[in-house]
Amino acid sequence: MAYAATAGEMNAAVRAAPGVLALQRALVWLVGASGAIVFIEPSPYEIVTLLATVTFFATGLRLRLALMPLVLMLVLLNIGYTISAIPLFEQSEVVSWIATSWYMAVTVVFFAMVTSEDTAARLDMLRRGLVIGAMVASLSAVAGYFHLVPGGDDLLTLYGRARGTFKDPNVLGAFLILPALFSLQSVVSDKFGKAFRNVIAFGIMSLAILLAFSRAAWGGLVLTSAFMLALMVLTSRTNAQRSRIIVMAILAAVLGLALIAVLMSFDSTAEMFKQRASFDQSYDEGRFGRFGRHILGAEMALDLPFGIGPLQFHRFFPEDTHNSYLNAFMSGGWLSGICYPALVFTTVIMGVRHIFVPVPWQRAYLAVFSAFVGTVGESFVIDTDHWRHFWMMLGAMWGMIAAAQIYKARSGDEASSA
Repeated sequence: MAYAATAGEMNAAVRAAPGVLALQRALVWLVGASGAIVFIEPSPYEIVTLLATVTFFATGLRLRLALMPLVLMLVLLNIGYTISAIPLFEQSEVVSWIATSWYMAVTVVFFAMVTSEDTAARLDMLRRGLVIGAMVASLSAVAGYFHLVPGGDDLLTLYGRARGTFKDPNVLGAFLILPALFSLQSVVSDKFGKAFRNVIAFGIMSLAILLAFSRAAWGGLVLTSAFMLALMVLTSRTNAQRSRIIVMAILAAVLGLALIAVLMSFDSTAEMFKQRASFDQSYDEGRFGRFGRHILGAEMALDLPFGIGPLQFHRFFPEDTHNSYLNAFMSGGWLSGICYPALVFTTVIMGVRHIFVPVPWQRAYLAVFSAFVGTVGESFVIDTDHWRHFWMMLGAMWGMIAAAQIYKARSGDEASSA
């Protein structure tokens, strides 16, 4: 709590008492940490986020004008879902899906409002919480995969793949990418002691991602790490910083390859790796395979202005959409189908425009933006529309962008008055 009261720089607009600031920052940390435990419902994340939302509104939270487009798109998106679901309200799972979608929208606005003030300190607390939660999830996943927990196979693994504190190995792998990027940032830029601790953390998270055997998470970790490191090089202020990032990135890549080589020495792991690394999976191929369904579903969407409703796609095809953009059309008709990609890609475009803005929280911004872009790409091949960490990143992006605009305006005013 003492750190929470003093962490980072306060925005000039923040005038809360030190005790209130400490409570708010501690709740941000708790929300980040609780996001790693989601194998039960309601999950600790839902409970903690609700508690944090109530507390923040009671102690001071503002909805900035810059966030109104976000609110509008979220409302329209969920109105589309709700209208399409009206004929299906007798199905409890559909009602639950709609309620979850509205709740995810509320969390987006919450994170946007939270990170638009006291930005550097709250982002730092969110980072710390996410890393702690990721370590719990990663250690659970590794322990489950190597049978280190008596009777934990059914709880911590699924179909021979590590899932840790998540229901699905794919979601575990996706969740771990952002905290892994935070740890990688420390490895390439912090002093030796902190960097060494984060080498261990990054190694454990990377191992858990490997053992989740999620092709999307494997590719996501590699691509987002490379993308983030490139942005860090481009935004570094000195040649010494750039040189260190490049050297440490090369060392991290070598250690990663060494880790894979060690894992391949285990026959069962090597066989699973070979199976999952293949691009000719049966559920991807054929007219009704993953990509065939995308084409057929897109053709259906053109003729169905109100869609078919949430959770109905598998009634027409062997499996779900595995494409969040197509799922928006199918679940919410043209209204949701237009609003969802508009929301996502507007965020990406705005994010690109703020990469080089020299704000105090730029390092955290680069990690969140890189992980968010990775999930945006992953959404073309998997359903991410109810991933809690995706909506958290979306809200944080809007909050950081709003805060950057305020920071630039104040910096300009100070420069003109000097």
